[in-house]
Amino acid sequence: MSLNLHLLRLFAAVARTGSFSRAADLLHISQPAISKGVRDFELQVGCRLLDRTPKGVRSTREGAALARHAETLFAAERAAEDELQALRNLDSGSLRIGASTTIATYMIPEYLGVFHRAFPGIDLHVVSANTSDIAALMLGHEIEIALVEGPVEDENLVSEAWRTDVMALIAGPDHRFAAVQGPIDIRSLNDEILIVREPGSGTREVVAQALAAHHVEPQRTLEIGSTEAIKQAVASGVGVAIVSIATIDDQVKLGKLKVIPIKGIHIERTLWQLKSPGRLEVPAAVAFEGIIREAQRARTAPRGPAARARRTDPAPRQRHARS
Repeated sequence: MSLNLHLLRLFAAVARTGSFSRAADLLHISQPAISKGVRDFELQVGCRLLDRTPKGVRSTREGAALARHAETLFAAERAAEDELQALRNLDSGSLRIGASTTIATYMIPEYLGVFHRAFPGIDLHVVSANTSDIAALMLGHEIEIALVEGPVEDENLVSEAWRTDVMALIAGPDHRFAAVQGPIDIRSLNDEILIVREPGSGTREVVAQALAAHHVEPQRTLEIGSTEAIKQAVASGVGVAIVSIATIDDQVKLGKLKVIPIKGIHIERTLWQLKSPGRLEVPAAVAFEGIIREAQRARTAPRGPAARARRTDPAPRQRHARS
């Protein structure tokens, strides 16, 4: 049996959006046309692919299996189109980049500027989400570049070390830590409200691991899903937080936040690039990766002997994630 690719496309859109009307809007066709197309497709394959319920549309077991293959097929189609465009001296085409929130907000912009100046004909699309969501987009072939704050445990992805990032404890200028002369004892955090990111965030995972390694468990935590909002809460005296130093430069200079050194502790994490083994990389993605790797080499070039603080995470290496 040969699948009708046009009808497969209609079905895949409904399965992905969970709605005939949203799928119709996505494909710019009428809802009756897409409903008829899906019915015809179900007759062709000989089984029900979608369950229609008052709350929307849900894939059956057969439909979910077929939808996974459809997404892979159409992702390959998009990749082929992008590559054919990009091969024309990278003067046209697009590049879809997914990055964890901290990376997208504070680290990616400089690379985007370099890439745009080198390849102004390439349209850039950046998706900002937490680490687990970016991994899902990479698995679904929705993005070509994936930069995240923690390695992802999935057998279908490879995590490659990209760069390191230093984490710092921050407090408001009126917090008791701000008046302390010298580093504080990490056990002092047991008595504080620690403000953390949402589950699935690479930053949250690193902070949790660092505290657990020193048997520190704050009495209370406050979960906020944005680093910017966390910094505002800390500046207002709600609690303290451990964040990337890349996110706090302006507020520290303005005196709204203070970096609090911790006695004998240096929290440093590895940032990762996720790759899908066997996937054809479009030239625009290769060019962008070259830019971020070159920037990292320049950043880590030897600058003379210096004492190195103790790391709290493994040295950068390539990881094959396990499920």
